[in-house]
Amino acid sequence: MEHVRWARDLAGRLLAEPLPTRWAHVQGVGHTAEIVAQVVGDDAELLISAAWLHDIGYAPDLNKVGFHPIDGARYLRDVEHADERLIRLVANHSCALIEARNRDLGDILAAEFPSPADLVLDALTFCDMTTSPTGTRVDLDERLNEAFGRYGDGHLVTRSLTEARPLLEASLQRVGAALNS
Repeated sequence: MEHVRWARDLAGRLLAEPLPTRWAHVQGVGHTAEIVAQVVGDDAELLISAAWLHDIGYAPDLNKVGFHPIDGARYLRDVEHADERLIRLVANHSCALIEARNRDLGDILAAEFPSPADLVLDALTFCDMTTSPTGTRVDLDERLNEAFGRYGDGHLVTRSLTEARPLLEASLQRVGAALNS
């Protein structure tokens, strides 16, 4: 679990002081990943590390293009020289490609960080979409309703999450099925 410790420490250094609410969310996502990690077998450490790192792109020092999955993935690639699968998970978590397309960044995301599109990505999405901004466990409806309320009708994030909802639901169902098997 050496990589997990590195990921948790890195996320804490980048997020805890400047963005304490984001850090609370990340801590919740990391803890959820520890609980569900058995569903991905040998990739458990990868999932948990990605959970700790999924939102580092929000860190003020990393914010370059203004879309946290790309900013975080680029930092992991260019500065930390992290594992490619880890980078691709961070870049593609929670249907990021949909929002990237709505921001005219879809081609960049897809070219630089092709989606792994596997159970590990589903599990990371599960962890993110079942954790509130304050780090508590919620269901998908609660998570989306909170985001819709925060961003408001017509906002790009609201539109993107609405478009992504069927894919998010499918990811959560696959992970739920794996947990119950």
